Amino acid sequence: MAERVAVLLASLALLAGCAGPIAGTARPVQLSDGDRAKFKTFYESLNKAGDEGASQQQKMLKDTQHPDYRQKTCDLRGATIKVEPTWSTLRTDADWTPPGDKAHPRGDVYVVAVTITLRQQDQAIGSQIGSLHVVLLDDEVYGFAPCLGG
Repeated sequence: MAERVAVLLASLALLAGCAGPIAGTARPVQLSDGDRAKFKTFYESLNKAGDEGASQQQKMLKDTQHPDYRQKTCDLRGATIKVEPTWSTLRTDADWTPPGDKAHPRGDVYVVAVTITLRQQDQAIGSQIGSLHVVLLDDEVYGFAPCLGG
């Protein structure tokens, strides 16, 4: 069991993008109210799917994976995540590339500070503060599921 928790926490760290500092200067992003609402809806839907169970959240992560990275996902092994963004930190990150990749994802890349809680059977088993990247592409919000590049 301890090994499984360690693997899940490692996946959580990859999801949070904790591989190093984020380059650039933090400046509040100028988004339309509609675009800002799309980001909020994305994370609300992710958390709601987690509340409905691991298979629902896994499906949501797969369905909202950036189209250029659909093959790069992993299984959270029955765990779910809860993501709590700090919206005042949302900013563009035009230089970011996913770990192990050299190409910038299509679309407008944003980064936001988050607290992520890993849950197993409705019990919190770990928490991590980090940054998550999301992309606005063709008027849709896409993310990068756990284990991208891992």
